[in-house]
Amino acid sequence: MMREDKITALYCRLSQDDLLAGESNSITNQKEILLKYAKENGFPNPQFYVDDGWSGTTLQRPDFMRMVQDMEDGKVGIIVTKDLSRLGRDYLRTGEYIEIIFPEFDVRYIAINDAVDTAKSENELMAFKNIFNDWFARDTSKKIKAVFRAKGQSGKPLSTLPPYGYRKTEQDKHI
Repeated sequence: MMREDKITALYCRLSQDDLLAGESNSITNQKEILLKYAKENGFPNPQFYVDDGWSGTTLQRPDFMRMVQDMEDGKVGIIVTKDLSRLGRDYLRTGEYIEIIFPEFDVRYIAINDAVDTAKSENELMAFKNIFNDWFARDTSKKIKAVFRAKGQSGKPLSTLPPYGYRKTEQDKHI
C-alpha cells in the first residue's frame, strides 16, 4: 500500500510531431484522463509534470527530469501516463526506467491506454510496444527529413519567413 504522503506523478508530454495526431493527444486531454484515473483509483496527492513541445526520443525534458528528481528524493510513489509513448520513445531508456529505475525507488508505473501496471504481472507486451514507439519516432523523422530534402532540391524555401530584407509574394505562397 502506498503511503498517503507520496506524490502520484501525472506525467504529460506532447511533441511538435504529436500535434499532427490531433486533439486526442493534447495536454489538456491527457491531464483530464490522468486526473480522472488517479481519483477513480484513490491515488493520493496527484501532481502534474508536463513537457509540452518535447520529443519522446530524449529523456532530457525539464519536467521529466524534475519528476525523476522528486522520485530520487523519495517524494513519488506512483507515475501515471496516458500511454507508454508519453513516457518516452527510446525503447532502451524507457524500458530501463520501467524495469529497473522505477522499481529501484519503489515507484509503481502505470500506462493507462497500454494496460501497463508494474504492480501487476501482465506486462509481457510492454517491451514490444516500446520498440514500436521507438520505430514510429524514427520513421516519422525520416519522412519529415525526406519532405524537407525534396522541397529544398526543388528550389522551394524551407522556412515560412522570408530572409531579412525580402517580402513574400501574394501570387505564390511558396516564394
